[in-house]
Amino acid sequence: EAGLDAVLVQDMGALTYIRKHFPDLPVHISTQMTVTGKYSARDLKSLGAVRVVPARELSLKEIREIYDDTGLEVETFVHGALCYCYSGQCLLSSLIGGRSGNRGQCAQPCRLPYSVDQSSKKEYVLSPKDICTLDLIPELIEAGVYSFKIEGRMKRPEYVAAVTSIYRKYTDLYLKKGKSGYRVEQADREALMDLYNRGGFSQGYYKERNGRDMIAISRPNHAGVPAARVLSQKGRELTVETLADIHKGD
Repeated sequence: EAGLDAVLVQDMGALTYIRKHFPDLPVHISTQMTVTGKYSARDLKSLGAVRVVPARELSLKEIREIYDDTGLEVETFVHGALCYCYSGQCLLSSLIGGRSGNRGQCAQPCRLPYSVDQSSKKEYVLSPKDICTLDLIPELIEAGVYSFKIEGRMKRPEYVAAVTSIYRKYTDLYLKKGKSGYRVEQADREALMDLYNRGGFSQGYYKERNGRDMIAISRPNHAGVPAARVLSQKGRELTVETLADIHKGD
């Protein structure tokens, strides 16, 4: 009655209940269901799901197989944090911090430095770099991806607005000019890095299946600069310019 478009579901019992009592309400499958292939996606479609957010560990080929086999809307993560374990299955925060990441309260213990041997040296061995897929937007769309998912939980509104605007810009560029006319400007890459990064970006598992290039080994895991600058101040009122404004005319 309030105008809800759809519900994002992780629990099979909730899925069954919603389909029974609200048959016209679209159901989207959360990444926390750890859908890693076409067979589970096929089963979920038979239970009434219309969209699936697969695990972040899938390649473009595997995403394409889900779409080709089921015809489901596929929504994938394109920017933001990567988990060191399978999507939605981490128990580290709840075990050592009493806060469940699967209930939206992750304390992010994987972002801390750890010693991996008897030495006192600590490295960010569990902290993956954030995913950035600006260069892969054509490939993602051609793989059947219906919707792009940008991490916004525990992030500033300025971060969400700026990242979304940049991905909107390049999605529209591809839809207008196709793959041959697709080019990413360096200024926009730098804007995303300035907003937030963990020692650089990665293309995640879409093409880089393994390797140290995904892990922030030696650099701080919360590197970054403010997402806006103050232009003027009058008493307690500030006029600011966000990074999205700064790069809008570039």
